[in-house]
Amino acid sequence: MANQLAAAERVESVLRKQTNWKNLWFYQKTVVLYQMTYVFTRRFLPAFGDRTVDQMVQAARSGKQNIVEGSADGVTSMEMELKLLNVARASIQELLEDYQDYIKSHKLTQWVQGHTRFDAMLSYCRKHNQLEDYEVFFERWDDEEMSNTAITLCRMVDKMMVSYQKRKEDEFIKEGGLRERMTAARLGFRGSQKEALETALKEIESLRRENAELKSKLNFLSSNN
Repeated sequence: MANQLAAAERVESVLRKQTNWKNLWFYQKTVVLYQMTYVFTRRFLPAFGDRTVDQMVQAARSGKQNIVEGSADGVTSMEMELKLLNVARASIQELLEDYQDYIKSHKLTQWVQGHTRFDAMLSYCRKHNQLEDYEVFFERWDDEEMSNTAITLCRMVDKMMVSYQKRKEDEFIKEGGLRERMTAARLGFRGSQKEALETALKEIESLRRENAELKSKLNFLSSNN
């Protein structure tokens, strides 16, 4: 029985363990980006007649939601997970472009290395992932502050996602997709069945030998009485 349980434990699971996307730092930052973008477009872009509003909000939402959907779909299809993560990255890159365009078109300053506020902004964005860490500033920052913070978050999300996708791709190469996992599971199950059968046959053979020895002893005792 112990051998059968040990063999069963070696059978590879078909379904993968779902990633808890809420613990991913880049996901947490996309939550911030979505809420920040919603407030930014309300405060600094026209309420009507500007398609940029919908484009920015949808890009921010797509970045966040495709991480969620990709992580959920990854249980059955790592290929689909990788595709949706690519969509999420593309959406964040689109959002990054929109914020950069806003800075250029409104003659604002993009904070880069050497700007007096760049290092402090970079440090804050690295250390803080939660919405409440940024939400207190949404109505206080001007458009230049908000745009530069969003640009920094977009770049951080993209960099983190590149590393995460690389790990997922290596995992896919190693483990394969659903079809490969199903095959491995079937082979593992057959292997456990074969091992259990071989163990049972050995036990039966051992019982037969013990039975033969007992019969021999009984015959010997009977002949001497």
